[in-house]
Amino acid sequence: MKKIVVIEALRMALERKLYEAQEAANSARQDAIHEQSAAETQYDSLSIESGYLAEGQSERVEQAHNAISAFESVFKAENTKSVEEGGLVKLSDDQGSSYWYFIGPQEGGLKITILDTQILVVTLLSPMGKAIKGKQLDDEVEFDFNGTKRFFYIDEIL
Repeated sequence: MKKIVVIEALRMALERKLYEAQEAANSARQDAIHEQSAAETQYDSLSIESGYLAEGQSERVEQAHNAISAFESVFKAENTKSVEEGGLVKLSDDQGSSYWYFIGPQEGGLKITILDTQILVVTLLSPMGKAIKGKQLDDEVEFDFNGTKRFFYIDEIL
């Protein structure tokens, strides 16, 4: 796995989230100002609801911009010998399964797929992030997964 390929895929995923948020915000704004949204009675709340929706969608756009900025600084991080923000980490378990994680500043749960390999973004504040933070190559990681202890090994840190 090449880290630069993962970074470019993450950039595209973040840009896609921004685009989708902008489209949703524009649509909500248009709905809020449309003549059919005007209140016909004092109990008609469609225009108020449309306004709230437009405001919420605009906040999503701002959050997407913030995520892109936060990731840009992380993308420049140098490779280290321990798990830190900006690292690409491969874990394996005793059954031979492998899992890839990108340690991001936010957007935990974002998934990308490269050549049939799924990479999950985790933050250092997430349970998995806390479990692997500061670990080094070949370290064992104990993780409580829905009440079951699982053990992983750090195979790669890029």
